[in-house]
Parts: sequence; structure tokens; C-alpha cells
Amino acid sequence: MFKKILIANRGEIALRIIRACREMGIQSVAVHSTADASSMAVRLADESVCIGPPSGAQSYLNIPSILTAAALTGADAIHPGYGFLSENAQFARMVEEHGFTFIGPSAELIEKMGDKVTAKQTVAALGLPVVPGSEGGVESAESGLATAIEMGFPVLIKAASGGGGKGMQVVHAAEDFKEAYNTARAEAKANFGDDTVYIEKFLGNPRHIEIQVFADSHGNAIHLGERDCSIQRRHQKLVEEGPSPVLSEELREEIGTLAAKTVGKLGYLGAGTIEFLYEDGKFYFMEMNTRIQVEHPVTEMITGVDLIAEQIRVAAGEELSVKNNNGFRFRGHAIEIRINAEDPETFIPSPGTIKQFHAPGGLGVRFDSGIYGGYSIPPYYDSMIGKLIVHGRNRDECIRRLLRAIRETVVEGVKTTLPLHEWILKQPEFISGDYTIHWLEKKLEEKANAKGK
Repeated sequence: MFKKILIANRGEIALRIIRACREMGIQSVAVHSTADASSMAVRLADESVCIGPPSGAQSYLNIPSILTAAALTGADAIHPGYGFLSENAQFARMVEEHGFTFIGPSAELIEKMGDKVTAKQTVAALGLPVVPGSEGGVESAESGLATAIEMGFPVLIKAASGGGGKGMQVVHAAEDFKEAYNTARAEAKANFGDDTVYIEKFLGNPRHIEIQVFADSHGNAIHLGERDCSIQRRHQKLVEEGPSPVLSEELREEIGTLAAKTVGKLGYLGAGTIEFLYEDGKFYFMEMNTRIQVEHPVTEMITGVDLIAEQIRVAAGEELSVKNNNGFRFRGHAIEIRINAEDPETFIPSPGTIKQFHAPGGLGVRFDSGIYGGYSIPPYYDSMIGKLIVHGRNRDECIRRLLRAIRETVVEGVKTTLPLHEWILKQPEFISGDYTIHWLEKKLEEKANAKGK
């Protein structure tokens, strides 16, 4: 087992990894920018190293600085968390070349699954259902338009590299294709350094359902159920829950087993998430994330499995501590909301100093965050400042518990999206579970129009 792990990340995920390390008796090293010198992760890690100025490019994306910090502190493994360098194949390769263990899959698999065109072709060959689309990257607007006409509108133009809604354009008519194609390529180039785009059939009202998978170096490949991530705004997830309100146990086991077999055939190692669009009883592969997810606590709450600790064990060469044939059971229901330092109506970021803070508590309540009273939220990074996760015996109890926990949460000094989440949880469509990936944006538009009258 590792003696010391360096965490190449910040915020709540850095703190989450530090907690797992402490419980496992492993020393932790937090790297940080000058803007994060007073963060909770820096305070609680066994050691900390400043790796650069506030800019992410000069700190959390600075590979030489991170590797130097690992060497100086005597770390034997590096955990990338999510975001930043977590799906950077070059980083994974350099970590291994410099004698450290990368807590994640191989650079080759990160590369293969990070390119959405290659990933789609790879999993289709292994038996996963995929969204109908172009065979590969589309090299010109003319050839792309021909593909779109053959496929039938509406279509979705997507960046081959990256995610988060960047480099993504929905096209409803042929006359709009060229402009959308050029916009998608420009966004893809600006955000991911790669302007390759491909085309998929646009599904009208799907749900976004992802399967948590895990594999070790001993031939074990399992799934740990699904998370429904359909509550989204501009392709960014806001609420995640598990199990999905729309899947039967039979369908869950069918798609979960198929996903587990796929990662087994890939020779995958560690935690991963296979994401699907689900519509009219059918699943369509969307992408694979070769890292731990923001919403991993949902799975932890319904399985009782510490996914971060599992990542560490598997990277150290150990077997998975849970296997499907051990017969673990999914327990109850869990919902996570992402709390952002943003205006809950305009979504404008709201960095600043937290004057007062009180975390919610009680049975089945978990608050993953690094904020505290007096903490200054820096304006340089993603606006998410915490995650509130609740667990209940069933979905109804879970919703009631989450509403109670939201009302207990106090974050003064900055605006947050907590009021938005309270509003979402009270909507009839959410309560019934009858929502899709487009539901929230339509509801927000209706709300804005009603307010403007």
C-alpha cells in the first residue's frame, strides 16, 4: 500500500481524498495555488506545497510543478481527483515515467476514451448501443451537412475532445448547419485545443443516466448501479440521484452488467463512469469518464462503498473489496445537489468572503465542502463550493430530508444556488420523477417569462 499520496487538485475533492487517506493510514500532500493557501484541504493535509499563482494554467495544470512537489515530498502516488489533469493522458504518462503511481487508468485508455469518436467506435465494437451518427470526425461543413441530411434533423454537433457542453451545437434545419458547425469547431479549439467535431442524431427528450464501473488488475470488473443526472442547465449537471426513478431492477442489471463487461474487455483499471442517453426504453452510449465523478457520493450512499478508498486500493495492486458475486445490495435512495457561488436566478458567479456558515446535519445528511466562516471564495476557478447529499429509505423520504437540510444550511456573504434547488425539489415533475435533460431549462424559461409579466 502507498505511504504518501499527493493530491493534484483543490476544493472539496482534495478534501475528500485527504479524508480517505487519513482513514487508510496514508500520508497526504495537498498542492495549492497562492489563491488557495488558506483552503481547508491545505489546513488538513499532512503536508502542502504551493505550486504557482492563482491561474489554473500556472498551478493546477502545471505538470512540472506538480511532479516536482511529488518528488520533494517523497510521495509514491498521485491522485488527480476530477477536472484539471484527471483525464490528461500526457499527465498520467509523465506520472508513471517519473516513478509515481497514477491513481487511475492507463494513459492509453484515457487517450482512447477521451476522444469521443474513438470511444464510440471502441464501445460499439464491444457491444454497447450508441447514438446514430457520423463514423468519425467531420472534416468540412459540406460533408457534415450531407451526413446531417441523410440522418435527418435535428442533429447535434459535438467536440471530439472535452465535454461540459463546450463545442456543442443543436441544429434543427439545413440552413443553420454551416454557422453551427463553425461555432462548434471554434469552441472546441478554444476549450480543448482540438477542433475535431462529429455529428449525432439529436434525441428529443432523453434522460442522462450513468453507470458507475470499477475494475482491478485481477480480472474483476463490476458495476455499482446508476445515477440519474438529467437535471441540467446548459449541459451542466445540477442534481443527481440514484437509483433512477425510471429504471426497473431488470433494466438496471442488464445495462450495468453490459457496462461492467465492457470495461473488463477494455482492460480498464480503477473507477470509471459510462454515460448514456436513455429514451423510450433504450440506452445510447454517450461517453466514458475515466475518473471519479463529482456525483460519486450518490453511489457511496446507496452501496456503502468508499469509492476513493477503492481507487487507492486498486491502484496499489489490490483486488476490489466488493464484487458482484458477493451480493451487495443497493440501499434506499440518495440525491446530491451541487451548490455554486452564483446568483440563483442570473447564474452570475458570486465570489467573495463567507461571513457566516453552518452545515446541515442529522440522519442521512452529508455535506462535502471545504468552505468555512471567513473563507474567501477565489474568482479563478469553478463556482461549485460544495455538495449536499442525503440518503433515505425511499425517494420521497429523500426529497423531504433534502428540503430540510437545505433550510438548515447557512452561507452568508455570497449568493448561492440553494434557493434554486429548493424550488426544483418542489416542482411536481421532479417529485413524480417525470423529467428529462431539457426539463429544467424549459421550467426556468417559463419562470422568467412569468416573472416578466
